[in-house]
Amino acid sequence: MMNRLRALALLLPALLGAAFAPLAAQHADALPAGLFDGLQYRYIGPVGNRVSAVAGVPGAPFVYYFGAASGGVFKTTDGGVHWTPVFDDQDVMSVGALAVAPSDSSIVWVGTGEAHIRSNVSIGAGVFRSLDGGRTWTHMGLAETGRIGRIRIHPRDPNTVYVAALGHLYGPQEERGVFRTRDGGETWDRVLFVDDSTGAYDLEMDPEDPSVLYASTWQMWIRTWGRWSGGPGSGIFATRDGGDTWTRLEGNGLPEEHVGKIGLAMSAADPARLYALIETNANRAVGDVDPQHGVLWRSDDRGRTWRIVSREHA
Repeated sequence: MMNRLRALALLLPALLGAAFAPLAAQHADALPAGLFDGLQYRYIGPVGNRVSAVAGVPGAPFVYYFGAASGGVFKTTDGGVHWTPVFDDQDVMSVGALAVAPSDSSIVWVGTGEAHIRSNVSIGAGVFRSLDGGRTWTHMGLAETGRIGRIRIHPRDPNTVYVAALGHLYGPQEERGVFRTRDGGETWDRVLFVDDSTGAYDLEMDPEDPSVLYASTWQMWIRTWGRWSGGPGSGIFATRDGGDTWTRLEGNGLPEEHVGKIGLAMSAADPARLYALIETNANRAVGDVDPQHGVLWRSDDRGRTWRIVSREHA
C-alpha cells in the first residue's frame, strides 16, 4: 500500500497540470491571481511504486491511465477520485510505456519493463494490447525487449504502432531499437537498430505528419557493481517515411562528444519545434561546464538545426 501511495503523489501534479493546461492557454488573462492558492493535496490512492507512464484519453478529460514501476496499470474515469487496477492478471507488473489510440480510445497499449534506469528496476515481458479500455489484455509480442520506454500510435490507423525498446541492458542483445507493426501487433519489424549495446529510449511523432518520427537511442550497461551511461551509440534519429529509413541527426548545434540518455518532446503549439534533454557532463556540482555542454536543446525546424536553451540542472 505504501508503494501505491508514493506513486500517486508523483502522479497528481501531472494529472492536474494536464487538466488545467487547456484552460490556462485559452483564458490566461482572465484567471484571477491566486486562484489555486487554497488547493490542498491529499492522498486518494492507489500507489505501485513510482509512476513511470501516464496516458490520457482524447475527448474524455476525466479518464486517465497510469503505469507504475512495479505496480501494474491503474485507470480512473472520474479525474483521479477513484482508481481501479486493470493489469493485475498479467505475469508482469513493471510498466514503462502507455498509449491510447487517438482514433479509438478503447485501444490501449502497454509496454512493460521500466526504462528509467536505477538500481531497483525490473525488466518486462514485451507489449500488451487492450481492445476494451483496459478490461482485458492480450500479449502482442516483443517479449525479449526487456524495457520499453515509449509507444506511439498512428493518429488515424490504430494498427500502426511504434515501440522504443531499450533492451535488458545486462549484456549485448539484438532485441532492441525501434519496432513497428502495421497489423496491430501480429507481426513486428525492427526498423531502427544501432548496435547490440544500444537501445531506443524515447520516440516522438510529428502531430501534423505521422510519417515523421524522432527517436533517441541510449548506450547503457548494467552490471552488479555499477551502471555506465553514454557512448557512440547514443543519439537522435529521424525518419520522414514512416520508419523505412532513418537519419542520425549530428552537428548543427548538437553536442559533438559522446552523450548518454536523451529525452525528446515536441511542441503541441508548433510541430516544427522539438526539444531534446541530453545527458552530458554539464554538472556544475562536479566541475566546470564546457561551452559545448548543456542540458536542454531546441530545434525550430524539425531537427535540422539546434541550439542550447538551458545549461541549468533542476
